[in-house]
Amino acid sequence: MYKENLLQKAVVALGGNALSPSDKVDSIANQFKQTRQSLDAVIDLLNQDIIPVITHGNGPQVGNAALRAEQLADSVPYLPLGINVADTEGGMGYMIEQSLINRLRREGIQRHVVTLISQVLVDENDPSILNPTKYIGSAMPEIDAKAKAKQFGWTIKQLDNGLWRRVVPSPEPRDIINSDVIKQLIEMGHIVIAVGGGGVPAFRDINGNLEGLDAVIDKDKASALLANQIGADFLYIFTDIEQVALNYGKANEHHLSNISLEALKKYMAEGHFPPGSMGPKIEASISFLENGGKRVIITSIDSIKKDASGKLGTIITK
Repeated sequence: MYKENLLQKAVVALGGNALSPSDKVDSIANQFKQTRQSLDAVIDLLNQDIIPVITHGNGPQVGNAALRAEQLADSVPYLPLGINVADTEGGMGYMIEQSLINRLRREGIQRHVVTLISQVLVDENDPSILNPTKYIGSAMPEIDAKAKAKQFGWTIKQLDNGLWRRVVPSPEPRDIINSDVIKQLIEMGHIVIAVGGGGVPAFRDINGNLEGLDAVIDKDKASALLANQIGADFLYIFTDIEQVALNYGKANEHHLSNISLEALKKYMAEGHFPPGSMGPKIEASISFLENGGKRVIITSIDSIKKDASGKLGTIITK
């Protein structure tokens, strides 16, 4: 019998690099290998009596799934983006779940692991739906992009290099549909994998029924919302850097170790965290802390053990 009343709760948001190695062929075998390596962080949290809910990105995977749907459209039914997101949630969840079950067995840790396909409620009138900006899929010449836009009903935009690419909405997450179930499972001591790729976007029609939406939700924002809804104490955001930095990439780059919420909001207002890189992670951190969270840790997978002692990573508190 678990003593779950003694445990703290955390949402662990794995970045895309946790599953898809950036310096190797993105094969399933390599994804499994990378997944197994990313689990050190989860085991370390369990050893600290912190029960994790695992979320993950799916950028490369959902792009590949959409590309397959596009290339096979003449021979099999075309799959909408929402189905592609659900497919990658299931496939990637399977990889994490199997890898974690095996690791728990080797460590002698008796925990059950379950993967849930998560629908995430969005507003059908979200501004991003009228002005989609999230790029997905490969870049292509204008003539090809316009032909595909006509065939599949895409919205496309021109890139700085003259090529064109599909863009989709990225609406704000409003509610994790199965958050109550996730909360019940973790309170029973089970490890849950959920909100993969930000979850499947859905809205309610005039009759209150859920309907899918061709969009993608930011994984970190959805993870922060889930963390608040299940009453998590901590939000871990794993990326490919050890610490958040001001003036990133410049001669006066300055790394942040321990920082308050108010100071972070000040730096955000000054434009240190652009939308295309660290911005969504900082927005997610602010939202989590303002809505009841205790601490956010942004760091790399390799830094988790040192980060737990406060020596590495960016730790944000109220």
